[in-house]
Amino acid sequence: MISSAVFPIQKINHNEMQNTDDYIAVEEPVEIRISFLNEQKKLITRPLSVTMRTPAPSQDIELAAGFLLTEGIICGKDDIQKARQLDEHVVLIELNEKIRPDMHKLERHFYTSSSCGVCGKTSIDAVKTSCPVQVPDSNFIAVSPSIIYSLPIQLSERQNTFAATGGLHASALFDDKGNLLSVREDVGRHNALDKLIGAAMFDDILPLQNYILLLSGRASFELIQKATMSGISFVCAVGAPSSLAVELAIDRKMTLIGFLRNERFNIYCGAERVMLKEEPINK
Repeated sequence: MISSAVFPIQKINHNEMQNTDDYIAVEEPVEIRISFLNEQKKLITRPLSVTMRTPAPSQDIELAAGFLLTEGIICGKDDIQKARQLDEHVVLIELNEKIRPDMHKLERHFYTSSSCGVCGKTSIDAVKTSCPVQVPDSNFIAVSPSIIYSLPIQLSERQNTFAATGGLHASALFDDKGNLLSVREDVGRHNALDKLIGAAMFDDILPLQNYILLLSGRASFELIQKATMSGISFVCAVGAPSSLAVELAIDRKMTLIGFLRNERFNIYCGAERVMLKEEPINK
């Protein structure tokens, strides 16, 4: 598996043409299959989703596991009996024998675009009924602006494929002290986050209520949905949020920060988790 490819191009600079090579982010399909026992104890194996992703060693299984969690099909690692990469374009997740997925709910998953993710989710109420992670009411993390400013700088230092291609989204996980723990890149912003959450699941650190998520682009409704499914309460984005993303973040009592760049950011909700002069603001 390779995450970038080299193509010959012509580069124009001040009306002069130069023949050179360019690194392009790889986009290839992967099929996520699941197997489970139905009510009659018969083993069912079926394709769940096809998504266009950037291949990387071991990350297809993380992608599949994260997708199952954030779509409410499983609630954690214990729901997975076995996860296998059948070939470079197929991953099989074998569910625990007690898991009975809703067949009607699965119908809409079969094709996923790398750019927009699964379409058709227009209601915040749908998120509440999809096996949401329960974050303890007593949970509270407070983060200083200096830590928040440092997040995109640390991410840029770890975006190896993006540095070569300029064509990938990234999701990064930090602890509440601003230490970078993991980064996942992909042509699809929702794939990058599913990979990150899948890795956290296999590392047994879910739910992620004591961690900070950084998104390299905008904060869409689907990304905030995936974040809340993993228990994340603090989300930062380099780009802008959508209106529905803000509404969902407010509903789930998350902190949502956008336009994080050049030591500036906007707080759209959850300002009590941002520390100014050693005290949380709006407390």
